Amino acid sequence: MKSPRALRVPVLCFLGLLLVPTLVAAEPTVIYDSGSTRPLAPLLEVPGANEPQGPSADTSRPDLGAANVERLLPIRSPGLTPGQVEPRPFDQRFARPFFLVGADPLSREWLVTNRDELLRMGAVGMLVHAETIDDLRGLAELANGLPILPAPGTDIAAALGLSHYPVLISREGIAQ
Repeated sequence: MKSPRALRVPVLCFLGLLLVPTLVAAEPTVIYDSGSTRPLAPLLEVPGANEPQGPSADTSRPDLGAANVERLLPIRSPGLTPGQVEPRPFDQRFARPFFLVGADPLSREWLVTNRDELLRMGAVGMLVHAETIDDLRGLAELANGLPILPAPGTDIAAALGLSHYPVLISREGIAQ
């Protein structure tokens, strides 16, 4: 006769297997929706994927689909403009420092002036305003290896009580 403990393990495994289909079939839960959420599917589609790839196909400029950064343009953050930011303490702790910049002259100058310090502290940037691909390229050139992600910053600015950029958010607080 098997011990009660020896019987428990197979029974628990069996019960666990019964729960797996329930967990897999569960609907996702929306935690936050800003109201400007866009479906992900169009960004994942590669235009022309169903078109024939023959000698007549134009291959001079490959379509990168979702990796095509031009699809993100223009990047705009309503309520957030270039301007002076008063330094202040901030009691929230983030995993790493981050900054908000635009493609405007003030942001470009700020990025050039602070680039080495931003790299030293491991800061990550958000490009919150850019109109053209030239804006993106120009800022990437100035960043020179500093990670900057193009994304609207309206929600994060509202959460932090910001109305201007460029700005750095770090353990020391909010500063320009």
